[in-house]
This record gives sequence, C-alpha cells and structure tokens, in this order.
Amino acid sequence: MADTLKNSTDRQATVKRKTNETDISVELRLGDLRSATSEQRIDINTGIGFLDHMYHALAKHARWSLVLHCVGDLHIDDHHTSEDTAIALGMAFKQALGEVRGIRRFGTGYAPLDEALSRAVVDISGRGYACIDLGLKRERIGALSCEMIPHVLESFATSAGITLHVDCLKGHNDHHRAESAFKALAVAIREAIESTGSNDVPSTKGVL
Repeated sequence: MADTLKNSTDRQATVKRKTNETDISVELRLGDLRSATSEQRIDINTGIGFLDHMYHALAKHARWSLVLHCVGDLHIDDHHTSEDTAIALGMAFKQALGEVRGIRRFGTGYAPLDEALSRAVVDISGRGYACIDLGLKRERIGALSCEMIPHVLESFATSAGITLHVDCLKGHNDHHRAESAFKALAVAIREAIESTGSNDVPSTKGVL
C-alpha cells in the first residue's frame, strides 16, 4: 500500500492511496476560518453512484471543497471501494485540520429529509470511534450495499481520529434515512471545527 499526504496551513490536504484493490486520490479543503465566501468545488467519482451522492451531501453541507476519485475492484463487489475511500477521506480530514487548536471540538447536527430525521454528534477527540444506527432495511440502495453505509462512517471516523455517533431517529425510506444521516454529520462536523477565536487546545489534557 502506498499513501501520499500533503497539507498546508490553510486547512487543505491531498491524499493519494493505492493498494491492490483501489487507487484513490483526494483533495480536500475544509471551510476557511478566515472567509465565508471561499468557492466550493465538489467533484466525486467512486464508480458507485449512491456513494458519490452521500459524499457529495457530506461535502456540500460541511462546506468542504472535495475532489475524490477512485478506481476500484468493483468487479468483485463494493466493499473495498467504499471502505478505502472512507479511509482516504478520513486521512485527508485529519491532515487538513492539523493541530487541534482554536476550534469548538464538539458538534451536533440534525437533518431531516422528508419523513426521515437523523442526528449526529461529533467529538474531534483524536480517538477514532463510531457508533452508527441507521436502521436500514433494504439490501442495496442503487449499487451500494446498505451494510456498507455505516461501515463507511466507521472507517472515516477511525481514519480521521474522531468520535461519531450517528442515529436515524425516524423515517421509512432508506434513501432518505441514509442521506439525512450524512447531512446531519456534515452539520455536526461544520460546528465542531468552527473557530472559537482562540488558540487553545480544547482539552483538559492540554493536547489532543
């Protein structure tokens, strides 16, 4: 496996991750602390349409610029592409955020989509952990296995070194349940990485 990471002080990162199963490139820019007018660019192609849709919703509502391309072994199934893109995105997020200083650290987001409602709670903790309950009942949504949807969130959290709790509270349409979950996560992350105007490490330990 080959990983290449680049980052800068303006909350940007580039990750290239190549294995025998996937070849991934990610360019990520988090919402600019200094400007609310930064141009947002989103260009995603994983080869799995519904996964692209979820990453697009996450980036859009988290106010990220995200370019994510993957060539994966979809002739086998959707597992490696789903898992590996989430790992690469988590790596990029961690690199782009840099040292955890001067941010809120905790974030909470709710997002409805018609009858569905999801809640996400985020801790930029330095410890990768995820508790995901989406209650999906279908086997697949488009070309994406429903079992992979929580696994994508878990893989992202582990790689990013953050704690996620994401729950779909209600809803009967699995597309709506999944999409509202990603949108709620976006809102929570946006709040968690918001500037406090200080340079403090948001931890009693003094380090994260």
